[in-house]
Amino acid sequence: QVQVVESGGGLVQPGGSLKLACVGSGIMFSIYTMDWYRQAPGKQRELVATLTAAGTTNYADFVKGRFTISRDNAKNTLYLQMNSLQPDDTAVYYCNIRRQAVYYWGQGTQVTVSS
Repeated sequence: QVQVVESGGGLVQPGGSLKLACVGSGIMFSIYTMDWYRQAPGKQRELVATLTAAGTTNYADFVKGRFTISRDNAKNTLYLQMNSLQPDDTAVYYCNIRRQAVYYWGQGTQVTVSS
């Protein structure tokens, strides 16, 4: 059974940092492409960053230079290091693990940026 579980969210002040983690079990983790998405209240879910199995990364313009996506295949874990957080970054962050037509989503972790 495949499970995808995010963690690491919380409340942080503007300018602060958080590191999210996403553990995928029940799959051959290293062959999947992985994404971080986020969804703010009243808004559509949007793509934040992508990391392919080959190691290629891609970032949304609104996080370039602030967020870093990485993975540790030995630990079946995807990360999102978020620096210089701003109130507009407040959202539920979701991990998506995908390969061809197969997608696995986590339940999300809440990130709130507020003073």
